Amino acid sequence: MTRGPMNRALTGFTSTIFAEMSALATRTGSINLGQGFPDFDGPAGMLQRAQRAIADGVNQYPPGPGSAELRAAIAAHQHRFYGIDIDPETQVLVTAGATEGIAAAMLGLLEPGDEVVMLEPYYDSYAATVALAGGVRRTVPLHPPDFRLNRDHLAAAITQRTRLLLLNSPHNPTGMVLSGDELQFIAQLAVRHDLIVVTDEVYEHLTFDGVAHRPICTLPGMADRTLTISSAGKTFSVTGWKIGWVTGPVDLVVAVRAAKQYLTFVNGAPFQPAVAEALALPDDYFHRFREAMQNKRDRLLDGLAEAGFAAFRPSGTYFVVTDSTSVGFGDGHELCRALPELCGVVAVPMAVFYDDPDAGSNLVRFAFCKRDDVLDEGIRRLQRFARG
Repeated sequence: MTRGPMNRALTGFTSTIFAEMSALATRTGSINLGQGFPDFDGPAGMLQRAQRAIADGVNQYPPGPGSAELRAAIAAHQHRFYGIDIDPETQVLVTAGATEGIAAAMLGLLEPGDEVVMLEPYYDSYAATVALAGGVRRTVPLHPPDFRLNRDHLAAAITQRTRLLLLNSPHNPTGMVLSGDELQFIAQLAVRHDLIVVTDEVYEHLTFDGVAHRPICTLPGMADRTLTISSAGKTFSVTGWKIGWVTGPVDLVVAVRAAKQYLTFVNGAPFQPAVAEALALPDDYFHRFREAMQNKRDRLLDGLAEAGFAAFRPSGTYFVVTDSTSVGFGDGHELCRALPELCGVVAVPMAVFYDDPDAGSNLVRFAFCKRDDVLDEGIRRLQRFARG
């Protein structure tokens, strides 16, 4: 055998940091403020609809693009919140979560050597799926304290080989939300260089302090070149259901579907009608959800400040980024390895979301999508740790 058994494109991607840190939390009995999943359930009506669907026999393969009911609900959601008009028959594809949507987009749109420009730090599946597709990633770093886009760096990252811009706003892991001016600048670059834009908007309903999320596909010249990806997991607190979707122009959706059908084929039949029902919930649900999560953010920010952590205030998502040097650790990995033993709390080191191992080496991410009692106990433990 002239080489190892594993596809070399997967070198460095054999284990995700989320699996590692969640396993550490289980092994040490720690409070898991690392991986971004809620410890509470979503709307009761949605859960009951899924139970009824199972009881009613909705347990076999759904249609390849997704159930008609869910695709219609996704199209209605896009119109209701953003004024976007799409055909549910040809411009909506249901996927196994946003992660599969991203993977299928990279596999369906890229050829070997195509360059993908993405913001850094980035969700780890971006790098892995670009590599699997044979693409080349080019990153544009976001720096604390505000993690705002450097326009010069973005423009310089685009070359003759750039095929695609991969955006994420609200941005995981920093919590930054791209402003209208920043989106306009990105759109102008995409049009000028004739680029495809794939945008991960799974935290679309999690923006705080009056900050608004705007899909880039609504900007001039972008509707025909943008694939928008989102999911039910974050908005309705059902991350384990893995119901996501891709919307956009027909030719791009067809390309994604061509890859998706050989990944999961279809998924989550009884969950699809339940998510369709949830997408039609009244505005009050979305307002209350956002308000509750903003309160959790503030609860964690206040607790971290009392524990001596320097934290950066996020405008979206459900993560808070902190500086490990503020509590005497020069390295975020070192702090994350020590916290479970020192005080029984798990966080995630941010360095794993960067190409440069030194970039973000002092940054650590905490998740606040937890019950208030769990957050309070985690904060008490961190404060005891800070007191020594």
